[in-house]
Amino acid sequence: MERRGRLGVDVGGTFTDVALEVEGRRWSAKILTTPEAPERAVLEAIGTVLREASLAPSDLSIIIHGTTLATNALIERKGALTALLTTEGFRDTIEIRHENRFEQYDVNIDLPPPLVPRRLRVPVKERIDARGRVLVPLDEAAVASLAERLAAERIEAVAIGFLHSYTNPAHERRAGEIIADRLPGLAITLSSDVSPEMREYERFSTACANAYVQPLIGRYLTELEGSLRREGFVCPLFLMLSGGGLTSVETAVRFPVRLVESGPAGGAIFAAQIARQCRLDKVLSYDMGGTTAKICLLDDLKPQTNRAFEVARIYRFKKGSGLPLRIPVIEMVEIGAGGGSIARVDRLNRITVGPDSAGADPGPACYGRGGIVPTVTDADLLLGRIDPAGFSGGRMPLGRGAAETAMRREVAEPLSLATELAALGVSEIVDENMANAARVHAIESGKDARGRTLVAFGGAAPLHAARMAEKLGLDRVVVPAYAGVGSAVGFLRAPIAFEIVRSALQRLDQFDAAAANALFATMRREAEAIVRCGAGDASLTETRSAFMRYRGQGHEIAVSLPVRTYRSEDAALLRDAFETEYRGLYSRIIPGVEIEALSWVLLLSAPVPAAEDKPLPTAEPYAPQPARMRPVFDPETGEFVEVAVHERANLRPGALIPGPAVIVEDETSTVVSRLFDAWIDAFGYVELTHKQGQV
Repeated sequence: MERRGRLGVDVGGTFTDVALEVEGRRWSAKILTTPEAPERAVLEAIGTVLREASLAPSDLSIIIHGTTLATNALIERKGALTALLTTEGFRDTIEIRHENRFEQYDVNIDLPPPLVPRRLRVPVKERIDARGRVLVPLDEAAVASLAERLAAERIEAVAIGFLHSYTNPAHERRAGEIIADRLPGLAITLSSDVSPEMREYERFSTACANAYVQPLIGRYLTELEGSLRREGFVCPLFLMLSGGGLTSVETAVRFPVRLVESGPAGGAIFAAQIARQCRLDKVLSYDMGGTTAKICLLDDLKPQTNRAFEVARIYRFKKGSGLPLRIPVIEMVEIGAGGGSIARVDRLNRITVGPDSAGADPGPACYGRGGIVPTVTDADLLLGRIDPAGFSGGRMPLGRGAAETAMRREVAEPLSLATELAALGVSEIVDENMANAARVHAIESGKDARGRTLVAFGGAAPLHAARMAEKLGLDRVVVPAYAGVGSAVGFLRAPIAFEIVRSALQRLDQFDAAAANALFATMRREAEAIVRCGAGDASLTETRSAFMRYRGQGHEIAVSLPVRTYRSEDAALLRDAFETEYRGLYSRIIPGVEIEALSWVLLLSAPVPAAEDKPLPTAEPYAPQPARMRPVFDPETGEFVEVAVHERANLRPGALIPGPAVIVEDETSTVVSRLFDAWIDAFGYVELTHKQGQV
């Protein structure tokens, strides 16, 4: 039989999601993650959907995998014991950072500790200048002598970051060869490979993070690949990258830092697919799972992208308080607001939610797995939004008594509130946290959250989407089919792709077209060697851009470039493109100031097999009969009211459901608040529209 199935797997902090597509049909599964051995949950979830689809492992043509394993290792500081070899005099770069304060008026400010402690940051005598010229030769004997010290310290990974290695990586490569020769099997990361850009702090930080997670990711992917082979899977395994592309296991093991946002990236691609289908120009993507909530802005059917972000922010998610990573990434804001986020009362008698999560083990109190603290899922259960007997299709019944006990002890009694009001407070706090994160993210991006359509997916997002839309003043919410496993479905829409960035300073008034052409040719060869591993002989699409600025500025903006051979007179074209982007961001340009390009970007991608959902024939509007009634807490009256409960599987296109109501399915539930009405569109998606005149 021809292998035809395509399968996406998303390993989250709480749940492992799987989506399987075969000839236009789709199956899905959601099970609890097994933190001690994530591959166990992966194999169990894959086995579940294969049985439902009556397929054998050999029937799959591809498996696409995204994971939070690298993210969690960085956040929880559970990576490898890592050393950093760096240029003499720059040992403390990753601790000095930028010497700026992300909270100016906090005299007790704490900076995130570097991944590599000072005793393991080893200076090496060498020096290359900003033009790539060798000023001080590499002391190879000193590097060789370091091998014994690294072995004595039981170092598991080494990052090598020398000054200006982005212009000339010769010293880093030679140092890596010397260490590899004396310590075979040691994970070695070169900053010139993982992030060949100027600004040594970000480059060193990225190299350290890559080395820190490399042994862990390498072991996990090797074990997962081996387990799949033993179970009879013969199809290729690809990994989702933070920038929205796919890559091979070999590349993922080499650059595991590029997997840090792989799951959320799949969610953004899923939202982009929904935007295309529903012809939505401006979208706010809202992905809420068990551990975090991710918010992404999409304009003209595309999510925002960036080449840098921070992970593991320690100061109320404030920018500047985390570890900077210089990698291609789909830009979004991620906060600790998921179904498992823990609720408590702080010293000022305020309800706080997250950022810590109960995760999969022990999980929320209602899971009955030993959890004793209240979470957002416990609050939703107590408010009647979740059916305790129907959770996860009835495969995982929830304990209302345990949720009530935890909520009463930790929140209700300290604040002298009724238990249901305490649960409402928890829900309101988490909704406001997410709405505020969306507002701030939009402002920081120079955009407006208002006037957008909210696309909600993830196991918990449909429960909170209507209330979040109310807080943001949005009139339309779309809950697509298979929303509970949205990121896994998004993986199936991602291309095999790889992005390469190189720093090479060029002033436009002295534009060297030959140098630019040579640089892009080199980048194309490097990217193609990686992409061809999975894409074979498929036609590839190349996209180019440059990060440019006015001379003297400290930050750059991304400017799209044409894909062709450049000529010296193209300096005027680059100037016009930069000024167009600059004016769009800042509503002005600065006449008479020189413009320079600092970094050049090339993205090479293969096509994705088309698998768009065809709209079903439009049916006449009708009022469906509810499957049952259920009491749901009404914030306006402060009492429980009976609302209609509809089974999503039984709703045809054209169904009109007035709010308040609940639409249930195996992997999530959609709460229709009193301010919204729901209808089922031609794709079978649930669309919530704001009632006119209702406030």
